[in-house]
Amino acid sequence: QLQFVESGGGLVQPGGSLRLSCAASGFTLADYNIGWFRQAPGKEREWVSCISRSGASTSYADSVKGRFTISRDNAKNTVQLQMNVLKPEDTAIYHCAAAARCLDIVAGTPAYWGQGTQVTVSS
Repeated sequence: QLQFVESGGGLVQPGGSLRLSCAASGFTLADYNIGWFRQAPGKEREWVSCISRSGASTSYADSVKGRFTISRDNAKNTVQLQMNVLKPEDTAIYHCAAAARCLDIVAGTPAYWGQGTQVTVSS
């Protein structure tokens, strides 16, 4: 059974940090480009970041560039999203996703995605 499990979300004050993790079972993450997207209540889904199969190439939405860092450990079949200098507008459910191309994740058409983890940035 193919499954993604995201973890690491929570409540944090503005300016704080969180580290999200995504673990896969039933398939090999190394076979896919992996990304994160988020969705806040009443807002459209927003692509956040993507990392290539080898980890050599990364990309970020302008809204998180310089604050978020995506990484992967193919040996452990996991992907992480380090989020620093969090802002209230970062509040959303964060989902990890797998696709043949990062463009598919940017376009909102990944092959697989998880249930997500809630991130709330509030004082």
